Amino acid sequence: MALPIHTSVNNVFIHVKDLKKAAEWYSTLLGLSFNPNQIESPVYNIPVPGKTGLTLDDHSFDPSFTFTRTNAVLFNFYAEDIDEAYNYVLSKNGKIVREIERIGSFAYFNFEDLDGNVLMICNN
Repeated sequence: MALPIHTSVNNVFIHVKDLKKAAEWYSTLLGLSFNPNQIESPVYNIPVPGKTGLTLDDHSFDPSFTFTRTNAVLFNFYAEDIDEAYNYVLSKNGKIVREIERIGSFAYFNFEDLDGNVLMICNN
């Protein structure tokens, strides 16, 4: 019997305080073009390739929403060279919250975006 839910992640939502600032920061981090005129609250879909989408959400439609950051990693980005990625994140004002950990050939580190959301970059 076929299941009604697929075994793939369709979209990742990141809750942000300032949609335009966040959209510019993520676009710059990912080397994507940025046009502030294309940003319209409450959400911005970052044009990432692949099947999984990345959406920034400022919740402007929900006056009862209170932004609360978490110390848990939301998701990870992939990088072939972890040291190069680490230095790049620093150059884009990413705050490192967990230094590079190396476990055999696997390596990762955690950093915060502008709103304190914790993200990871790993090489596998």
